[in-house]
Amino acid sequence: MARVELSAAALEDIDTLIRTHSLPGDTRARVRSSLRSLEQFPQIGRELGGRWDGFRFLLGPWRWLLLVYVLIEDEDRVVVVTIQDARSSSAATAARS
Repeated sequence: MARVELSAAALEDIDTLIRTHSLPGDTRARVRSSLRSLEQFPQIGRELGGRWDGFRFLLGPWRWLLLVYVLIEDEDRVVVVTIQDARSSSAATAARS
């Protein structure tokens, strides 16, 4: 079973999103719940490309919330590196021209 961790940057991201998007008080618990599947299935998220090559993402707890992570297989760890609003033009999944 993989250990799931949130980086300092991801924690900062979620705090910012809570503030800027007026997210509910249980947002951190909802994010933890969304990440729980990674413990058993760390490769469940879609792969990203381009400058995000090597990273994967899940959506949740809202379909616009990107949970971007990296799998460190030899340590059996998943590290969430950033949490983003997928609707943003700077999001990891935004189309680049």
